[in-house]
Amino acid sequence: MLATMTSKGQITIPKPARDALQLHPGDRVEFVFGDDGRLFLLSATRPVASLKGMLPKPAQPVSLEEMDAAITASGRS
Repeated sequence: MLATMTSKGQITIPKPARDALQLHPGDRVEFVFGDDGRLFLLSATRPVASLKGMLPKPAQPVSLEEMDAAITASGRS
């Protein structure tokens, strides 16, 4: 897919890309550089429910005390 930049630096995201990212008017996008120098376009507007399953479940449940200790150890209390 190709797009042309306007004199104001604006680019229209091609429809197949908008559809694949489920982008709608008013949605925000994020530009991220990969380690190999490639640029990635990500949808920055997602429902919280879409985050489910992104991280694996821990092997063992973590207690609130362990969570508090980890937060304290990171210096972000």
